[in-house]
Formats: sequence, structure tokens, C-alpha cells
Amino acid sequence: MITRRIVLAGAAALAFVASPALAQDWKAKYPELTFAVVPAENASGVTERWTPFVSYLAKELGVKVTLRIANDYAAVIEGQRSGNIQIASYGSASFARARLTGVKTDAFANDINADGSTGYYSMFFVKATSSYQKIDDLKGKNLGLVDPNSTSGNNVPRFELDKMGIADADTYFGKVVFTGSHENALLALSQGTVDVAANQWTNDDDSTLQQMLTKGMLKNADGTPMKKTDFRIIHKSAPIINGPYAYNSDLPEDLKAAIAKAFQDAPTKNKAAFDRLSDGQKKGFHPATTKDWDGTVELIKFVDSLRKKKAS
Repeated sequence: MITRRIVLAGAAALAFVASPALAQDWKAKYPELTFAVVPAENASGVTERWTPFVSYLAKELGVKVTLRIANDYAAVIEGQRSGNIQIASYGSASFARARLTGVKTDAFANDINADGSTGYYSMFFVKATSSYQKIDDLKGKNLGLVDPNSTSGNNVPRFELDKMGIADADTYFGKVVFTGSHENALLALSQGTVDVAANQWTNDDDSTLQQMLTKGMLKNADGTPMKKTDFRIIHKSAPIINGPYAYNSDLPEDLKAAIAKAFQDAPTKNKAAFDRLSDGQKKGFHPATTKDWDGTVELIKFVDSLRKKKAS
């Protein structure tokens, strides 16, 4: 007699047998995955920070995972568009740009800060020895930005400036310079190439500035190491959602699930590799969905409208 219990048991057995086969299917199609990150710091620093985590991913997924340090945010966007990048670490603005330009990419996680929050801020920094106390003091001076697709290093700063009545930063400031990375923006400020720099900041212990000070990368003119008190924040933005980790939408569902699970398990399965990513300043990965960045998409549309007004 065939009972419901026998049917359910048989179905469970079939699922148990089928799931390894499904895994082998995607492994045959994707024997190697490429994980791309943008250079928030110098290339060697990015490599040292990410290599242990990428090795952990490879072990968990059972396939080779290759770390790709992209030249800029646009390279990550185009890499996912072409299918050459399967997993990417995005900034909020670059992810929004990818979506707006038709890239098939889905967010699955973002960072949880040490205090449990999932956001950060864009700050305008000046040197403490300068006389600048507010943005109004910097008309005609030089502004250092990061990259056109940087959230805290370009798009949010322009949005914040517009709220202050500065719709066109390029005419308000004497010169606007894209420095290429968050580190380069602060180096330009420390060396006097720019008078004010936009950068990311989560808290006093978690920021590009703090990472650079810890590594002794910022120097005074006499070669002595700079301190946090050598810089002054003159403007802080509204909170920004932490950028997402995203995979190609077309990946097999079981591969997507395996990637997401590997991220969620990382803080416990390989705490050393996880802590290396953020100098121990993050608690874990927050499960996320693509819609979580709908607000950022609207921000990018607004910044684009400012650019169009200038062009016209």
C-alpha cells in the first residue's frame, strides 16, 4: 500500500539524490567564478584584504574563485554586463548605475557595521590647519572627488551641495578633480593638491581616513605621520545604505543560494578572513534584495538631471 508517508519519503530521497547532481551541473558550467572589487585603496592593499576571503569562497563553493581588482567602478559594471564577472562588490551608486543601464545584477547582501547598522556617510574633509569651517568658505578652491560612480565620493556630495544651493560644483569650485580612489582623495588633501575632499565615513574607527592613518600613509610636510586631529569634517551627509554584494541575475538558482550562504556563514566559518576585510569593523553580512537600493536609483537620476541642466 502506497501511503502519503511513503510518497513523502520517496520525494525526500529523490531531492537528496538530485541536489548533488544540480550542484555538479552549475560547476560544469562555472568551473571558475570571478569576484570583482574596486580599488578603494592601493592594489596591494586590496589584494591583501580580499585574498583570504576569496580563498574561503572557493573552498565553500568547490570551484576556483578569482579576485579581480577593477580599474574603476565602470569596469565592474561593464564586467557584469558582459558576464565576465559573476560576483561583485558594489558601491550603492555604481550598483544603481548598473541597474539603470540594464545590467542583469541582483543584490544579495551588504555589510553590517560594528554597531549593527547598515549605512555610512559622505563627509567633506579639510585640513585642520586651514581656515575653512564650512562649504561657503571654499568657493573658488579645489575639490577632490573619487570617481564619477562613487556614492560617497561624488554622487552624494553633489546631492548635498545642491541642497546648499550649489547646483553646479564645477563652476562653484576653482577645480574639481577625480582622484580615482578614496585613498587618493585624502592623499591629495594631505598634500595640498585639493583644499577639500569628499570621502566615506562610518564612525571614528571605521573610515578610509582611519585605515590610512593606521597604515601611516598620510604624512606632514616634514615627513611625520599625520593624526586624526590634523583633519576636520565640515559637512556630514544623511545616512547612505552600505553598498551591495551582487551576482549575475542569470546564474543558476542553486549557485546563487550557495554564494549567499557562503557570505552569511563567513563570520563563523572563517572569522580571520572575514575580519581582514574591514579590520574587524564589521559584524557580518545582512541579507539584502535589489529593491533595497531603489532610493539610490532615484538619487542617481537626480544627479543625472543636474548634469543635463548644466549641459543645456
